[in-house]
Amino acid sequence: MTRKFAEPKLLFATHNAGKLEEMSALLTPLGIKVVGAAELKLPEPEETETTFVGNARIKAHAASKATGLVALSDDSGIEVDGLNGAPGVYTADWAETPSGRDFTMAMTRTWRELEAVNAPFPRSARFCSTLVMAWPDGHDEVFAGKVDGQVVWPMRGTLGHGYDPMFVPNGYDITFAEMDPAEKNRISHRADAFAKLMQVFEP
Repeated sequence: MTRKFAEPKLLFATHNAGKLEEMSALLTPLGIKVVGAAELKLPEPEETETTFVGNARIKAHAASKATGLVALSDDSGIEVDGLNGAPGVYTADWAETPSGRDFTMAMTRTWRELEAVNAPFPRSARFCSTLVMAWPDGHDEVFAGKVDGQVVWPMRGTLGHGYDPMFVPNGYDITFAEMDPAEKNRISHRADAFAKLMQVFEP
């Protein structure tokens, strides 16, 4: 039985302004005020787990304990079958540089490593998103979403972010970065997880 959310305010445990905006747009029509971790000056906890759900749990529970609010967190990334599921939870790490994240570098590394192991085509992959909602009493609910597809080269498109320029979802012949953002948001891994999350807000 899913525990229902019955508070006027939800803490979204993210320092990413884009993700916060996305969540606010989703929940404001339901009469829920969404606040971000940065607004409450919360530190970013160290993500020490090796799974999306593990890292999402760390972030949600840390934020909930620190504030006494119900907290939602998201951990997401891309799994490439030819690389045994890498970069997976380390998707953002592959893009880290001393001056910020460089996803062109990360995508180039991904393709280079696929070429090095002579991975067969199509080079199947999936974007994964795991949402965890945590209550101050330690209870949590988990909602996992994904979208399957393949990675392609060279990169195509200028819309989207992260690995979008090299990911073609199943049933399409264009990358996420070539797709109308509204269409991408309708079929994305995050949309899948959000749709499952909605059950906690239903009366």
